[in-house]
Amino acid sequence: MTFYSTFLTTALIVAGSMACTNTESKEENTEMSTKFIEVADYGVLPDSSKAQLFTLKNAQGMTVKITNYGGIITSLTAPDKDGKYGEVTLGCNTLEDYLKGTPFFGALVGRYGNRIANGEFTLEGKKYTLEKNNGVNALHGGKKGFDKVLWTAVPVDGEEPQLKLSYTSKDMEEGYPGNLKVQVTYTLQKDNSLKIDYSATTDKTTVVNLTNHTYFNLAGDDSRDVLDHEVTLKADKFTPVNSSLIPTGELKDVKGTPFDFTTAHKIGERINDESDDQIKAGGGYDHCWVLNESSTPLKTFATVTEATSGRVMEVSTTEPGVQFYTGNFLNGSVIGRNGKPYTKRSGFCLETQHFPDSPNQPKFPSTTLKPNEVYKTTTIYKFSVK
Repeated sequence: MTFYSTFLTTALIVAGSMACTNTESKEENTEMSTKFIEVADYGVLPDSSKAQLFTLKNAQGMTVKITNYGGIITSLTAPDKDGKYGEVTLGCNTLEDYLKGTPFFGALVGRYGNRIANGEFTLEGKKYTLEKNNGVNALHGGKKGFDKVLWTAVPVDGEEPQLKLSYTSKDMEEGYPGNLKVQVTYTLQKDNSLKIDYSATTDKTTVVNLTNHTYFNLAGDDSRDVLDHEVTLKADKFTPVNSSLIPTGELKDVKGTPFDFTTAHKIGERINDESDDQIKAGGGYDHCWVLNESSTPLKTFATVTEATSGRVMEVSTTEPGVQFYTGNFLNGSVIGRNGKPYTKRSGFCLETQHFPDSPNQPKFPSTTLKPNEVYKTTTIYKFSVK
């Protein structure tokens, strides 16, 4: 997360138009007038407000579907080695399914992604108490985090279509101080990558840690588990946790542990190694990796390969960490698009973010945002074939 002492410009909110333009020739203008975004009604919320579903497409054939309820990515397709596009995320068929409750499938997470110990922190000498929704801890923004609100949506058509989502989180919502104005922009790029830009400002000092909680399964068959997916992470350290998955404050070397993905390993290779106390604590992988330093703010840190389909996903971010989660708590209670229940390790997450419990960990990079500062982060998920 980088803070810039500048104000957000209104161009971020209203940039672009509903149709792309081209002034070079009539022929090119006809071609460019093709709509790369479709908008449809998605359902009605309990308060009678209406949600929409936005389908972004690129010329390669990739699609991503996003609803302004929770900013949820409901679907994302990517090509396999035969050029066939298939679903690579976990998700549900209808808004009603999401309203019944899912483990944050595809959702925007905030105001603070991940856990805050005992649901409390002290900021500028004042103690704040949050909604506790994960045992004694606060998780992913509380009982009604950003994943459960209706965002204002502005689609921007073009060869790299965008969906700009905005939301104002009011002072003391879920216990967090400050009126926080948030914008998240999804961009489907020409190279089959999904770019997510996050920005926020506040009128009172607060803490912010935004992320996306999409579960991936590159096999194109979400009834299969992800244990054969091969993962590489450019991260020499991770944050070990206690029994309630709160970081101990240590940054531990991954070398010689099941957490070493500096070279490629299958997810399932060491995930059940109960001789490792951290594997036991998380029931597998549910930890934050500390990403290695990079010469550029946007660093490519992860490569995931699925051999059967040939699909490859590369992930880049400006954030200092990533929560690598392997669906340890999926228990079959959520029925997926194909009518089959999502069971343990049906998907994995790479949630780019600051470290868990940073407001209570003075040695961790700060997640504090002050008035007249701008929170800005970027994450890119790029898909290709091996």
